[in-house]
Amino acid sequence: MSKKNKQSQKPKQKREFIFQKKNYTFLFIGLAFIILGFILMSGGGSDDPNVFNPDIYNFRRIRLAPTLVLIGLGIQIYAILLNPNKKKD
Repeated sequence: MSKKNKQSQKPKQKREFIFQKKNYTFLFIGLAFIILGFILMSGGGSDDPNVFNPDIYNFRRIRLAPTLVLIGLGIQIYAILLNPNKKKD
């Protein structure tokens, strides 16, 4: 009876992570783009609430920073969908 139990046991499969090194590299690159975008977006305010500061509407905060955030999100999506085990034919 003990021989049957030993034979019926399945060999343990090796556990593998979902993401490989290449995925994590792209994830960190995308994260860096997002963080850089938010850093560029910050600031431009005024200490005095009665004084208007037009720096809040400059190119860096209106165009560049949101573009960097969107590029970072695109890189994140690519990193999640990337299959590093796919072999080229």
